[in-house]
Amino acid sequence: MIRHCVFVKFRSGVSGDERAEIYAGLAALVGQIDGLISADFGPNISPEGLAQGFKDGFIMDLVDEAARDRYLVDPAHQAAGARLVAALEGGRDGLIVFDLQVEDPNITPPKN
Repeated sequence: MIRHCVFVKFRSGVSGDERAEIYAGLAALVGQIDGLISADFGPNISPEGLAQGFKDGFIMDLVDEAARDRYLVDPAHQAAGARLVAALEGGRDGLIVFDLQVEDPNITPPKN
């Protein structure tokens, strides 16, 4: 499974309602793009003070790398992503993307 982690810095004028609309557009991709199985959104709640201004973020879980690659080029994702980038401080400079390969707890690995 691929865990697609995105950390963002919204521009100061972006309202909570606008953030919610952006997240709703991204969440709507679950079930619309084959292999995109979940999406979670929210503010950074870490007490460590190491966020470097990235106060919000989300995680999209995809069944595998092929699903991630389909997600990245899907026109619906590109439209939702463009809306997100337009709301960020510095555009693309206002986000970090990190993909992590993890084992899906619902899939039993094969025995050797």
